Amino acid sequence: MNMSQDLKNELLPKLRARYARRNRAGKSRLLDDVCEDHGYERKYAIKLLRDQVPAPSGRAHPGPEPRYGLIEPVVRAIWLAAEQPCGKRLAPALPLWLRHYERHHEPLSARQRQLLRQVSPATLDRLLAPARAEQPLRGRCGTKPGTLLRTEIPIRTAWAVDRPGYLEADSVAHCGRSLAGDFVWSLTYTDIVSQWTEGRAVWNKGAAGVLAATRTVEAELPFALLGFDCDNGSEFLNHHLLAYLQERGRPVAFTRSRPYHKDDNAHVEQKNWMWPRQLLGYDRLERPELVEPINALYREAWGPLMNFFLPGLKLRDKWRERSAWKKRYEPARTAYERLMAAGVLGRKARRTLRERYESLDPFVLKAEVERRLKPILAAAETAQRPAGGSVPQGGADAPAAPLHRPQGALPQRGGIDSQANLKNKH
Repeated sequence: MNMSQDLKNELLPKLRARYARRNRAGKSRLLDDVCEDHGYERKYAIKLLRDQVPAPSGRAHPGPEPRYGLIEPVVRAIWLAAEQPCGKRLAPALPLWLRHYERHHEPLSARQRQLLRQVSPATLDRLLAPARAEQPLRGRCGTKPGTLLRTEIPIRTAWAVDRPGYLEADSVAHCGRSLAGDFVWSLTYTDIVSQWTEGRAVWNKGAAGVLAATRTVEAELPFALLGFDCDNGSEFLNHHLLAYLQERGRPVAFTRSRPYHKDDNAHVEQKNWMWPRQLLGYDRLERPELVEPINALYREAWGPLMNFFLPGLKLRDKWRERSAWKKRYEPARTAYERLMAAGVLGRKARRTLRERYESLDPFVLKAEVERRLKPILAAAETAQRPAGGSVPQGGADAPAAPLHRPQGALPQRGGIDSQANLKNKH
């Protein structure tokens, strides 16, 4: 067997002295004994007895020296507060968050600042690989087809626009595992050019509630509403919304997607996960008094955090090579940065938007999201608990849902999602 370190310290000096005094034949016999007793290769035993074994370098693998461990705690703190984005979205987000980081955490050294400026998206993904959250479950669709106005509202498959103001809208059911009964719905509105997104909660997605939510969203948009596109759900295809969009001095283009084609609304379908699902999970929200707290959360904390401080990718080119589709994306930018680009907004609108951005702190917004979210999810958990006991539905062996979403973690709940099932999307 190999020598222990203590045995090496005690025996090696004696063996080396004997090896140095012997002739060629004696050295050969001593090497035979050392190799037989300790299992060493002969070449290694010669180096050992000549005291020529190179000092260990301390590196387990070849390649460049690791140098980004110094910024791993900083990156992890920002990553958790920024809702765990991928490296391509996190890299452009770092400069937006770093100017607020030192107010809430420790000061950064000059070396840390240098590494944070030059770290690549791939390196960020490697640094954060141990902490990467598992993918959440998906559910079913809650959209019911609306046939009343199909002949009056034209189909649109793609917007050919280069300025903000053209929205895609969709709904998400917070119904848990059943669409029966009354519960809260979330409405998501996404601008195609800038990716600016707003969310609202309504009770039972009635036409009046959806119209009221759309009014408030339009009033708070930093640009004029020029076009409105939705799926074929009855919450949008109704006379109330049609009259609101068309009966005005400058009518808004009102279109719908093709049945069974979710990719016609690709922008808002992606935001359905980024907004209601990532925030509220898949629990059933069946208390009407939750609508106002959810709206306040969307309007005052979640919306500013997403639009001003979390960059998003946007498809630039897409082409087919043989049997594969190739895609190229623009560099990740926030909706605020896209709106502030030259020529997109007027001078007054840009000044107002910049003043709002400078008044915000992403770490404060993140803390506000968590503070407002806990009572909402706690109320949902209380509503689902059977009366007279704490045994969850499904029996005593069924796992209980978590009371609230952990800090910086994505909710993982089974339920019904408005993105997963195409059969009802028509």
